[in-house]
Amino acid sequence: MILPTQATVSPGRRRRLARLAEQTRANPPADLAAAIRNDLGVNLSARYGGLSLPHPFGKASGQLSTTILQVEADAAAGIAFVVLKTVIAEDESGHRAMEAWTVRETRMKVEKRRSAGGREGWTVTWKGRGWHGSLAEYREFFERSLAVARGRDVPVIPSVKYHLPQGGEPFREEEYRHTTQTLLDVWNRAGCGGPMLLEKDFSPTLAGDDRAKQRDSILRWLFEVPHLIQAAAPGRTRVGMKLMNALFDDRFQVEMVRAALPAHPAFLVVFNRLFDPEWKVAFGGYDLSDRNLRVLDALLALPDASLPPLCATGNICSGRMMVEYALRGAESGQVHTFFQVPLSEYTATGGSRTARALHTLMLHPDEGLVMWLWHLNEHNLLPERSGEIRFLDLVTEE
Repeated sequence: MILPTQATVSPGRRRRLARLAEQTRANPPADLAAAIRNDLGVNLSARYGGLSLPHPFGKASGQLSTTILQVEADAAAGIAFVVLKTVIAEDESGHRAMEAWTVRETRMKVEKRRSAGGREGWTVTWKGRGWHGSLAEYREFFERSLAVARGRDVPVIPSVKYHLPQGGEPFREEEYRHTTQTLLDVWNRAGCGGPMLLEKDFSPTLAGDDRAKQRDSILRWLFEVPHLIQAAAPGRTRVGMKLMNALFDDRFQVEMVRAALPAHPAFLVVFNRLFDPEWKVAFGGYDLSDRNLRVLDALLALPDASLPPLCATGNICSGRMMVEYALRGAESGQVHTFFQVPLSEYTATGGSRTARALHTLMLHPDEGLVMWLWHLNEHNLLPERSGEIRFLDLVTEE
């Protein structure tokens, strides 16, 4: 399905949306999705890794999920979930094979970027990599994050970069065991119950590393890594694979996904940012979302297409983009850049950046999620169920 440039929605619905947006713009409520359901008849419920969510917008792992204050503010704003900054796996002695990814850099540059197709979008760049501290420090951060988010019923998910060998080098399985079991111990002590959700981060900076220049090595990682994490704590984790965009073509990106499927990851996060080998930085914008959507289209066109649940990431700076991903199977989306754009880009005038961003993603008069769900409904592409329109009906048929 190709979305038009503009949504066409009845004047009456536009007035209702404008009224709710105005009522909530000075102080967006944490339960904005509930207000949208009650006032507008639009159910934004979503899913992530098997968890039910009030809406599809979560925070991606990165510079904006490194402190307790950030997690607390996100939970208070009504974020759907938070993926913590990526920790680098350790063995019991504290050794880290991926030590080079513990680079601390907090300065971020937010700027416009024109895509190859001529569209101008937002991107954020920084020179940092993963969590700069130790696993012990991350364990404390994870435990405190779970505690501050529990009262708001906001899921908090750890993200890990485990050892990825070069050539025929063996995997450092002790790093997989120790790191997974350390995080699982926190999860259990916090009383979360059930298997722990965990993201394995194939970060975009891997694309610029020598170890990712061999296609066979990448395919080996994707097949074996889920098995190694699951073996570290059998039946006690739900592993999501956050796949990088490799420096190869779209066909190889499809091959990467297919390589991961036999290991039965619980879900896939598709796909991490692009990497500029000349400037040595990862970037986003429409180049990223254009590629991600092309690859998802190619996957869905395969005769044997059968994918695990998907969570989208990449240039989710509007509700319209979330609809684009949902039409290709994404049950939720991870946002990073849009929490950092100039305040003038938001529809809300008060609240935290997270609250303002969520208000805009849901209620923008042209690009918001509600507007585009209504557009699909009025063009007979998204029927009402029991008197309401449901976001998840874009993804699944019941």
